[in-house]
Amino acid sequence: MRRAVRRSALATLLTGGVVGVATWVVFFSPVLGVREVEITGNGRVPAEELRQAAGVRTGTPLATVDLAGVEGRVRALRAVESATVDRVWPGTLRISVVERVPAAAVPLGVATAVIDRYGVVLQQVTVAPPQLPVLRVERAAADDPATRAGLTVLRALPGDLLGRLRELRAPSPRSITLKLTDGRSVTWGDARDSARKGRVLLAALAKPGKNYDVSSPEVVTVR
Repeated sequence: MRRAVRRSALATLLTGGVVGVATWVVFFSPVLGVREVEITGNGRVPAEELRQAAGVRTGTPLATVDLAGVEGRVRALRAVESATVDRVWPGTLRISVVERVPAAAVPLGVATAVIDRYGVVLQQVTVAPPQLPVLRVERAAADDPATRAGLTVLRALPGDLLGRLRELRAPSPRSITLKLTDGRSVTWGDARDSARKGRVLLAALAKPGKNYDVSSPEVVTVR
């Protein structure tokens, strides 16, 4: 009986010791620590800048890395739209990012703001990038209704039409107009049914005219 008790106690001690060692290895020792911070999805933002924003030191136990905290710090970079962080055992922290992409150029007097599809200002330049459509609004900002409406229209335009666009004007969310590279103008109205308006406009442009009204896509006016 005593021998059985001793064996049981020894087994318990051994099991506890194994669990204790495993816990130490996983959560406290550098054995399963971060050896590499792998960056994927970046093209414009240098990988080293993303690693610095992540703020994870080499050797930090991988199991203890605050993934949500790393994601938050990386997303705080203006050029990053979203980030996902994963553990890749035994020692890699993988950070996958989606970068903000320039969507429009907004004139601001002597400067031009380059904004993404959500209206976030990525940078200010002295010369507008020629490949970007010009968006004219009173206040270029992510929370500006006119900016959001204008960007909604830009996202909905067919590629052929977007390539013929010189500028989009949105003095208000309900008074959007387009200026094409050949001098023709388009009354768009608000941003509702923009995909449909784009298809209707492409067909209407085959007719001669200078002004096209697709604010009501059921009844298109050409003058």
